Amino acid sequence: MPTHLANLSFDFDAISGWTARGMKTPTPISRGEFGAVAVPRILALLARYGVKASFYIPGMTIEQYPRETEMILKGGHEIGHHGWTHIPPANLKEGEEEAQLIRANDLIQKVTGQKARGYRSPAWDLSGQTIGLLLKHGFLYDSSMMGHDWMPYYARTGDVVHDDEATEFGPETTLIEMPISWSLDDFPHFEYIRLPNMLFPGLQNANNVLENWTDEFTYMTRNTDWGLLTYTFHPFVVGRGHRMLMLERLIQNLTEQGAEFVTLEQGAQAWAARGS
Repeated sequence: MPTHLANLSFDFDAISGWTARGMKTPTPISRGEFGAVAVPRILALLARYGVKASFYIPGMTIEQYPRETEMILKGGHEIGHHGWTHIPPANLKEGEEEAQLIRANDLIQKVTGQKARGYRSPAWDLSGQTIGLLLKHGFLYDSSMMGHDWMPYYARTGDVVHDDEATEFGPETTLIEMPISWSLDDFPHFEYIRLPNMLFPGLQNANNVLENWTDEFTYMTRNTDWGLLTYTFHPFVVGRGHRMLMLERLIQNLTEQGAEFVTLEQGAQAWAARGS
């Protein structure tokens, strides 16, 4: 019997998403604060439809917003690792990545009673050491790469990337990759950012984006008997009223298409149980 899974994941970056970009003046800080306003709205919507989701929270956000983190935990949702700050591992100095990985995981264990099973890189940019560190520290899966749309796979380590020759792929590891995509992420579609040398226009019509997202699931159901599609949201983005209505319509549409909503930990376990 076909199994078509959907995961709703939320990167609760809050203020850390802006400070990591060097944006520390009052207005960007307030944009991050809105994430804490949005979390209860999101949790209420998920509860209404009986959906369990995955929340990836930087350690500094857990410290900043313990009440909202506790609400997520009490809702029965997965809490995954999302760094200590929102600086991607590829931009950290040697030694910083592991130190921050441990620091955030110790806090997650303190709050939830166990270390995180899943990791998602801030800004989806791993370093050459990340996979090895995740294996060293007992993670089940990563959700930062884009090598497939709906099928998990085992992450590699030790790739050698040349400028003018074919890339040499390293060996597969036991770390399960739960793939994601910018096209299924709310941030690039909706967030307006003005930087000195760059403009991210965002602010797209939510219904147009919704059509893209539901069509992705439809295509999966037509082309595989087993698949898991992951959608990525940020509370300070999707938590605006018209986007909350879009999120509700997404849940309704996927449900009508026969989706089974799972956390990414559940999805990784289900894929591994199939024998990949």
